[in-house]
Amino acid sequence: MNKKKAPHSGRVWVGFDLGGTKMLAKIFNDDYETLGRAKQKTLGAKGAKTGLSRMASLIGKALDAAGVSPDQIAGIGVGCPGPIDAEKGEIVEAPNLGWSDVPVRAHLQETFERPTVMCNDVDAGVFAEYTAGAARGARCAVGIFPGTGIGAGAVIHGRLLQGAHLSCMEIGHIPLFPETSGKGEDSTSLETECSRLKIAAEAARAAYRGQAPHLLKTCGTDISRITSGALAKAIAAGDTAIEDIVRRAATLLGCGVTTVVHLLAPDVIVLGGGLVEAMPGLYLETVKQSAMERILGPYKKSFQIVTAELEEDAGVMGAAAWARKTIEG
Repeated sequence: MNKKKAPHSGRVWVGFDLGGTKMLAKIFNDDYETLGRAKQKTLGAKGAKTGLSRMASLIGKALDAAGVSPDQIAGIGVGCPGPIDAEKGEIVEAPNLGWSDVPVRAHLQETFERPTVMCNDVDAGVFAEYTAGAARGARCAVGIFPGTGIGAGAVIHGRLLQGAHLSCMEIGHIPLFPETSGKGEDSTSLETECSRLKIAAEAARAAYRGQAPHLLKTCGTDISRITSGALAKAIAAGDTAIEDIVRRAATLLGCGVTTVVHLLAPDVIVLGGGLVEAMPGLYLETVKQSAMERILGPYKKSFQIVTAELEEDAGVMGAAAWARKTIEG
């Protein structure tokens, strides 16, 4: 007979990840052990007002799952996509959600009457790696997560690097090839050339041209089916055109790593995301080689590039940990 879990009597921390396709809330104790969780699709939320209500409701469900009451909450940490204003506690713009100027902190503090801290969702993931993952003990840690876009964040002396008015480390928007670039959103950038979406589009083109028979057989030319795992399998099966596409993207990302090293001199750079997880050897080594070919001599031995250690939903732990750091000092 299963014993019913004893209720947690101490304080708890709430971590919340507002993703483009899902919302996840977790309840943690002081040791960041998960006491309860709740998950729900983000898509379908009819505007920011409905979305805020869903966020509060999901936190309530996670509290119920943990068997704790709102008055046990020591703090709420929220990781949000897009540029955010941490000082005001607002999402400035989240294009994937269609949200702008959304007062997340004010809504959750009013609902739960507990201090709430916001950060960018990638920042939350990087802070999680600093707290309990591949960047533990680093003086300056940078996390880079190539996916649909190129997300990045930095922790320096135990604190997230944030601008006075906006979240920062938008390295995906570093301009490339200025002689052929447009302006603004039409310009060629690290993100437009290195993201998984770009790789999938180039891979679909190669499959259509008959240059990637294994990928064509398994995925056709449907970009939505060309996942990081599918790319890895195609390369393993002998699609050299796909390997060339991935290597080019990783080489260009290595240029971005070079820029970061010269600007911040981190001791640890963490690479994460689906591409890294699916092809750790090929992708990581190509990024390393590209960076080392371009970095100034004195910096070459000053840092290491490692893969992320924590699971995909570690951002909620990072959001909770950052809230605790901010609240407790």
